Amino acid sequence: MSRTYDRTAEDVGNIVALEHVNLRVEDQGLATLFYISGLGLTRDPYMMTSTDNMWVNVGRSQFHLPTGGPAQRLRGRVGLVIDDRESLVRRLGNMRKALGDTRFDFVEQADHVETTCPWGNTILCHDPKPGDAMVLGMAYVEFDVPVGAAGPIAEFYRRTFGTMARVDEAGAAPAARVSVGMGQELVFRETEAEVPAYDGHHIQVYVANFSGPHRALLERGLITEESNQHQYRFEQIVDLDGNRPLFQIEHEVRSLRNPMYARPLVNRNPRQNNRAYVPGRDAWVPEHIAVEMDNPRQAERERRYGTLR
Repeated sequence: MSRTYDRTAEDVGNIVALEHVNLRVEDQGLATLFYISGLGLTRDPYMMTSTDNMWVNVGRSQFHLPTGGPAQRLRGRVGLVIDDRESLVRRLGNMRKALGDTRFDFVEQADHVETTCPWGNTILCHDPKPGDAMVLGMAYVEFDVPVGAAGPIAEFYRRTFGTMARVDEAGAAPAARVSVGMGQELVFRETEAEVPAYDGHHIQVYVANFSGPHRALLERGLITEESNQHQYRFEQIVDLDGNRPLFQIEHEVRSLRNPMYARPLVNRNPRQNNRAYVPGRDAWVPEHIAVEMDNPRQAERERRYGTLR
């Protein structure tokens, strides 16, 4: 007997990866305390190693944090997947004193840990979902947009970029959900509150059909930078019926021929420390595999009682 499958569940769309979020920070030391020591992420050891910028790896994505002022604020939230919530909360708690004079904070919610960076950016840390491929990564970037914008924003991405986009009515307010890679989304959630002015932060995506979106954007006068053969930029998301601006956020758009596409990123194991060092455990592995390696007997007990994913 042949089986039937929902083949559409495997579609990714023309935008194949959300690679980085770029936010200017005022102090690399404070950024290190929050992103590296607190969240447990990894500073890229090969790129941007001076004091004018730092790249922070989170699975296959990054934060780019150039140094300067004033610090930039993303008008929304970044959603990360980070396993081992207990260790995450302990690390964040250890940052309370060091970041006490900043806007840093964190609070545990039922399904995530809500964190605030030293400059007020909100980063939500979710546990991995059973069966999902992403156990460390950048799952979404969510923006606050004016009432009525979700529908035309979804249409903009469908028609301009050839990617899957829909309007989700299930939450507190309608939201456009745009596929930007395997397990990754851009979310544009409507709000009645005033949306703050745009301050120049940006996101970067990779697209398979590179020339098609460029042509569509160019015809509407939306291209803001012809960076090089492999990259261009635009800022305005518009209503395709009339070109009315809907939301401003710079997109750094790269082709799959860009030399940095799919560059392997180093992700460390934040559980390692000099007082309880385990040889061979420096690289990041999911928490359940770490349990398996470090304590096979405990892993067997957890597997037997259903607590090991």
